[in-house]
Formats: sequence, C-alpha cells, structure tokens
Amino acid sequence: MKAEFRINNALRPLGWLYGLATGIRNYLFDKGIRKSQEFQLPVISIGNITVGGTGKTPHAEYTATLLKDRYKTAVLSRGYGRHTKGFFMSDAHSDSGLIGDEPLQIKRRFPDLEVAVCSDRAEGIKRLIEMWAPQHTG
Repeated sequence: MKAEFRINNALRPLGWLYGLATGIRNYLFDKGIRKSQEFQLPVISIGNITVGGTGKTPHAEYTATLLKDRYKTAVLSRGYGRHTKGFFMSDAHSDSGLIGDEPLQIKRRFPDLEVAVCSDRAEGIKRLIEMWAPQHTG
C-alpha cells in the first residue's frame, strides 16, 4: 500500500501536465484558433483520452456489425504499431506491419469492410471519401 501511494504521488505531476495540455488544446478549439473539420457524411468517432485497454476496437467492431449491411461503412484507424506512414488501405494481403494489429483484426473479421489507416484522421476521411464515397445503400 505504501509503495502504491508513492507511485501515485510520483505520477501526479504528469497527470497535471497532461490535463494542462488537454485544457490548452480544448481552449484553442473553443476560440477557433485550431479548426475542427466537418464532412458531408456521418462520421462516428470512437475514442477517449486513455491510450489502450478500454474497448475501442471491440466497440468499433460492434458498430461496424450494426451498420455494414445498411450503409457503405469504412473503419479508419491511426494504425498504432505499423511500419508504414501516411494513408494506407488494407486488402487481403495486409499484415500488422502495414496497417497495425487492430486494423488487421477488424479486416480479418470483416473482409468486405473498408479498413484504412492514417495518422491524420481528417486526411484519412478525405481519402476514403475520394476512393469509395461511403453512402446509404438501403
């Protein structure tokens, strides 16, 4: 218990710095200094401030299951752990080095689903729109 208390106290300043950085980022968006992007089609963002282990990939898979038969659906990930840069569209020959572990998992589970990776989300969405124009099919 005592060691846990020391670790928490040692990490507390890092939490404050992260909170400060997040607050400044949000302030810049609120004041219009940083611009958000809008698209002409629905975009569902699945994420949070926690890096891993919170169920984002299973939630994305569940959401894809609900939407894929009614809408042309694509999944865009940053592709954590991949060895490529920029935008990359998955295919039957993709591996984790090309697109990352979790996008590969999604592509294998849903082979007909469009799965892409791009570290810049807005750029990735633009590229997906150009390539496939996801739209209502039913």
